[in-house]
Amino acid sequence: MNSWKPMLRRLLTLALPIMGASFLQTLYNLADTFFLGRLGREAVSAPSIAFNIIMFLVVFGVGFAMAATTLISQAKGKGDQERINFYASQIFTVSIVMSLLIAVAGQVFTPALLRLMQVPDDVFPYVQTYLRVIFFGMPFMFISFIFRGILQGIGNSMTPFRIQLVTIVLNIIIDPIVIFGFGPIPALGVAGAAGATIFCRMLESAVAVYLLTTGRKGVKIHRRMLKPDKDAVLLLARIGMPTAIGQGFSSLGFIVLQGVVNTLGAVVIAAFSIAGRIIMVFNMPAMGLGQAAAVLVGQSLGAKRPDQAKQVISISLVLIIIFMGFGMTLTFFYGQVLTGLFIDDPEVTAMGGDLFRIVSIGVVFFSVFMVLNGAFQGGGDTKPIMVMNILRLWGFRVPLAYVSVIILGFGASGIWWAMLISNFISSGVYYMLYRSERWIGKIQPDEI
Repeated sequence: MNSWKPMLRRLLTLALPIMGASFLQTLYNLADTFFLGRLGREAVSAPSIAFNIIMFLVVFGVGFAMAATTLISQAKGKGDQERINFYASQIFTVSIVMSLLIAVAGQVFTPALLRLMQVPDDVFPYVQTYLRVIFFGMPFMFISFIFRGILQGIGNSMTPFRIQLVTIVLNIIIDPIVIFGFGPIPALGVAGAAGATIFCRMLESAVAVYLLTTGRKGVKIHRRMLKPDKDAVLLLARIGMPTAIGQGFSSLGFIVLQGVVNTLGAVVIAAFSIAGRIIMVFNMPAMGLGQAAAVLVGQSLGAKRPDQAKQVISISLVLIIIFMGFGMTLTFFYGQVLTGLFIDDPEVTAMGGDLFRIVSIGVVFFSVFMVLNGAFQGGGDTKPIMVMNILRLWGFRVPLAYVSVIILGFGASGIWWAMLISNFISSGVYYMLYRSERWIGKIQPDEI
């Protein structure tokens, strides 16, 4: 155990600010849910339904940003500052182009996607309004993604956390003002919630661009490096595309799953929405440890220390099982109480309690799944990430939910059981892939 102490310290130093940033984002999501919940079940459902669509359209940006994190972390392990700056510059250009394309596509295809998801008529206008505003700010969202990925790649997770702390606190302050109105500011409802998010993303992006162009935090974007380099873009695509495709199909699976949920009415939609936000809070350690593990695995492999990379994952798995075991015990017994904090609707809170009594155990398995992602992402072996993300949703969850609800008529419990079973099987298969150690030699440090 003593041999774990130095790596445990490095892991927590990197992971805790990432957890903090995830907590802040989730805190904002919960605040958003709380404020919109005062407007009714239709308004509170809008961000949840919109989230799945947004994630489906931004996965390529996220995938490429994660690829940059992998390459930058391995370059950091080698001690090559020039390549760190080069990959930071390349991903900046690629991400800006993608964000503009996605912003246009989102504006054009939003109504069709909502109809595909069978969004109920009483919820439809709220979701459409929310999405129309969010897509205008897509470039700011992408800049914030890549900024965090770049700095985390060199082991600096504290700076993104501090910036997020300021912008999210500001977001929470602005939210009720623009949602309900204050003085001369009119009540904008869901449009106000989306607008507040975009405004704060814009501020975060402005700070990010300043820090990256001045090189004040150990990474500098150079104008001469912004022109797309064929080999660099291909390497980013080789690592990033499988992740993006896997996340894309996963997000599409969530859209289809949301469509199944939507057939059960506003009560189930609201419970599903609120529970998702609560689970995000308890998933915070898994998010932080998974991302921190990816960085330290990348740095270890860049330094040609595979033994150290395996140690990172072992420590992360022990920590996450402890954290999530405690958190999900709370949701199992007090799920109805937690749901009731966000909406004063007895039907919705009762449904939330039923959900958590089934889903809580599955969330523990999903946290293991997220930590194992760190090994494959850090090693640049992202095809298993793609396969497992697709398998988890399309191989297990969506078919189980569809058969349970649409064919057998089990109702909402069919969806909850599909979530548990899919997480259990997927985490087991993923662990066997991890044990094969194929991720260790996927990218040679000399290629970076």
